[in-house]
Amino acid sequence: MTERNRAIEKFLAASGWRQADRRVLAGDASFRRYDRLRNGALSAVLMDAPPPTEDVRPFVTIANLLRSLGLSAPEIMAEDLEAGLLLLEDFGDPTYSRCFTEGVNEFDLYKLAVDALIHLHGAFDPTATVSIEPYDDTKLLEEAFLFTDWYLPAVRGFDTLGAERSEFQERWLSVFSEARTVPETLVLRDFHVDNLMWLKNRPGVAACGLLDFQDAVCGPTTYDLVSLFEDARRDVPPDLAVKLLQHYCAAFTKLDQDRFFASYAILGAQRSAKILGIFTRLDRRDGKPHYLPHIGRVWRWLEGDLKHPDLAPLKDWFDKVIPGDQRVIPDPETTS
Repeated sequence: MTERNRAIEKFLAASGWRQADRRVLAGDASFRRYDRLRNGALSAVLMDAPPPTEDVRPFVTIANLLRSLGLSAPEIMAEDLEAGLLLLEDFGDPTYSRCFTEGVNEFDLYKLAVDALIHLHGAFDPTATVSIEPYDDTKLLEEAFLFTDWYLPAVRGFDTLGAERSEFQERWLSVFSEARTVPETLVLRDFHVDNLMWLKNRPGVAACGLLDFQDAVCGPTTYDLVSLFEDARRDVPPDLAVKLLQHYCAAFTKLDQDRFFASYAILGAQRSAKILGIFTRLDRRDGKPHYLPHIGRVWRWLEGDLKHPDLAPLKDWFDKVIPGDQRVIPDPETTS
């Protein structure tokens, strides 16, 4: 038995789940993994987030905050913060993705997700929360550089030139201030259908179960809407997105819609550039090529956002550095 397995066994024994049946539930792009525990009629989820690569403290902080605001984050039933182990409430299997395959109305579930964001953005007070990292220009730029540092070399066969990288930075910095002309809020960052659950027996926005929010930051209200509607793994009908973005705007009567949609396009472009880099890195560094097939979709989202007039300087950079015929899926890294 490995040291990690011994730590898990000790944690389960201390929390009263030592005799439970334990089966793998899910893994993700990080080093976290999740197991489902069953003990008779009871069930729970074990989050295994091994230090030092992972830290469960942010998850605990954000989960408690979301529940305090009336939203459905999993209850934390037991914790060992030093060991990186949590025992979580089990929401079951009804992820949005699964519900869609089973024929649940697409518009209704997306509207529920948007209503959950409306509730969050109305209830969250960023001035009262000091322990959540800001989504500042440095962080946004650091993420955007994943495109120049991973994707570009993979498709062009050579490292990004220093002048190209400097110009890339300059043009992003010229638009980030426009992205911040909307209110600040809690940004969950991975707000998409694989991390949303339909808890149909709960009332109102509590019916939208929230997962994978440990990387939450304080940033523009538009970001999670981008995550939802410019989904890297799923095509979202444009008319559905437009209708629900308008529904969101209608909930905040003082919101300047021109600024809102400019912010949406800027952060959409930033997020897509980041994801192109992340999916390439997952293949090259982590041996996970199964994200690569989504790259074509991510390029479509990026190209759509670059059409916004405020992004003309960035569109010029992309058109010059990587023209349309070079916007391809990198070949998977071969291993011997």
